[in-house]
Amino acid sequence: MFPCLISKAATVDVLSSGETSTRDGAIQLMFAELQMLTPVVPTREVYFIRYCKQLSPDRWAIVDVSMDKVEDNIDSSLAKYHKRPSGCIIDEKSIGHCRVIWVEHLECHKSAVHTIYRSVVNNGLGFGAKHWMATLQHQCEQLVFFMATNVPTKDSSGVATLAGRKSILKLAQRMTWSFCRAISASSCNTWTKHLTKGGDDLRVASRKNLNDPGEPLGMILCAVSSVWLPVSPHTLFDFLRDETWRNEWDVLSTGSPVQRIANLGKGQDQGNTVTVQAMESKESSMWILQVSSTNTYESMVVYAPVDIAGMQSVMNGCDSSNVPILPSGFSILPDGLETRPTVITTRPEEKSMDGVPY
Repeated sequence: MFPCLISKAATVDVLSSGETSTRDGAIQLMFAELQMLTPVVPTREVYFIRYCKQLSPDRWAIVDVSMDKVEDNIDSSLAKYHKRPSGCIIDEKSIGHCRVIWVEHLECHKSAVHTIYRSVVNNGLGFGAKHWMATLQHQCEQLVFFMATNVPTKDSSGVATLAGRKSILKLAQRMTWSFCRAISASSCNTWTKHLTKGGDDLRVASRKNLNDPGEPLGMILCAVSSVWLPVSPHTLFDFLRDETWRNEWDVLSTGSPVQRIANLGKGQDQGNTVTVQAMESKESSMWILQVSSTNTYESMVVYAPVDIAGMQSVMNGCDSSNVPILPSGFSILPDGLETRPTVITTRPEEKSMDGVPY
């Protein structure tokens, strides 16, 4: 549900299962590793108790609080991050809707954060309640669009069947989750720091894929760089997701024009889409699958080359779980500083930071 914010999570123990039908009274000991989509901001690891309570027939509360002593071999009192009572209240509304109130009450020890992300972290843009709410709303909206059976044809141009639409969206979801896992400072990734000739901070990690059919087999190399750009996040997002500009920045296009052959909406915002793009070069045997996602706090443009035969089978509704895919892309965040008007427009603009994995 929160691939941008959670890199690892586990239920360590179930202390009480609560009521079977409502989970009222359920108590669980849980672990989570929280992340930002960059390797230069440390993850936050926390063990916590989660308590679920039905307050009334149409109201529930879910409350989390850190545990200092978990097991004999786990002393979380040494952790640099603690949850004070946090959580959400869910009110059921009419026609399948709900209202959510979210609270994040945290205690964090100071840690080394890259200068370009310091304002984002300190202002709560990285891990604050509003970020969690925006992500929850975005994910629920995607689920609605995935389950929908009355999708207008204009939102699925190039895809003839509902099965094809769902197969593409599943592949796009897997690609996005893979991207989020690969780009973060999670303990799953071992990053080596390199400085480029221009002085930029480049992080490199490698791993081997021996038997996962969802990725190319062999050695996989990931390189990530974070940069500050003097443009608004919205402007940068629109530039990167627009296929007419792809040959300006993507080496996969080899400078050739790119044509969109399928377009699927996955949210109300026109920026939340999945597209299949074909390079006009006759020598190319690959199409590009691209996912663009945006909400109030962050945007992503994730893409990967897929061989044409494999992509066509997915568009026809075949299972996409064995299609090997290795995503690249951009994670775009505001820089957390006060907005200022630009010279060319009267609308207040923010500067943006761009995390780029290759």
